[in-house]
Amino acid sequence: MTTPSGTLSLDDGAAHTVREIAQQPALWREVDRIVSASRDSLDSFLRPLVARGDLRVVLTGAGTSAFAGQVLQPALARRLGRRVDAVATTDLVADPRGCLAEDVPTLLVSFARSGDSPESVAATALADQVLSEVHHLVITCNEQGRLAREHAELPKSHVLLMPPGSNDRGFAMTSSFTCMTLAALLALGGSAYDGVAERLARAAESITDSSAVDRTVGALLESAPERIVFLGSGPLKGLAEESALKVLELTGGTLMAVAESSLGFRHGPKAVLNDRSVAVVYMSNDPYTRKYDQDIYAELRGNLPAGSVVTVSADSGAGTEGTGTDAWPLPGLDGVEDVALALSAVVYAQLIALRASLARCLRPDNPFPSGEVNRVVQGVTLHSLHN
Repeated sequence: MTTPSGTLSLDDGAAHTVREIAQQPALWREVDRIVSASRDSLDSFLRPLVARGDLRVVLTGAGTSAFAGQVLQPALARRLGRRVDAVATTDLVADPRGCLAEDVPTLLVSFARSGDSPESVAATALADQVLSEVHHLVITCNEQGRLAREHAELPKSHVLLMPPGSNDRGFAMTSSFTCMTLAALLALGGSAYDGVAERLARAAESITDSSAVDRTVGALLESAPERIVFLGSGPLKGLAEESALKVLELTGGTLMAVAESSLGFRHGPKAVLNDRSVAVVYMSNDPYTRKYDQDIYAELRGNLPAGSVVTVSADSGAGTEGTGTDAWPLPGLDGVEDVALALSAVVYAQLIALRASLARCLRPDNPFPSGEVNRVVQGVTLHSLHN
């Protein structure tokens, strides 16, 4: 993988992050094999639940893991024909009676890199306490994490373990995010997504293996922007949220990052723009939704200096959506649903965050050396819920 500082060693403070971004295509192929090998047990667990018309599916996690749910929610709601909600564990733990107000049969899908964050286990325990009937699909990268261990043998739980390499050692979640999101899509979305992992892997390899991509990312950041905006619609709004978080994390909060939907940006958040801003617009593969992405892209091009607005798109034709360094391609993904498109597209955001971090002479593997923000969240006091 080409990086802004050439060959990296552990002493550069970026080796884990660089490796974990680059390894994603290989891990996605492994996730595809894991889900295929687990299909019988997954179907035995999931089919009776999904067959119930009153089932509610809740996708939950904290931080990046919560954004996995946001990316997945629209597509899974359509595929399953059931109510699907993305609810962060941080919201669920703070207000379980509000988040789980309807006492209906519920499938709680928990995403967790380590499974040791305080809210991860608490969310599943509170769901058991508040609801009459809840089943748990735990998708985690750490077999030894508390979440995986506590649910391994429970009759109403199924633990789906990601490849060991996805348990990122870097500060920010990269391969863990994409692996868990892909696993949930394959597990819950069924045969509709057969073959998608290979297409995504090839597209991501075209990004991570390209020196041209490094130059285009560098061109976007050449002006040393103060602010970066990520915009997307539908599942790509969740992608925008994750993209902004990556930049905030890896730059230690020194580069302001904002995420919104393409339509929502005009309703106040656009106030963030100044002449030191850059923007990334994720273009939907849905022809109708894409029109709104095109509109905000055209508007931003009129508001910001040349070269400050780029698109990420599977469309092989440039059209009105930028040319050269302004149009960042996702080759081979024409027609792929946005929920899947997001997994290859996020690699661009990861590279932006990495390059911005190194440009600030930070250590991406640990951008908060004083410990004010931690890889596994600390400092949370869990309080008892009394019925």
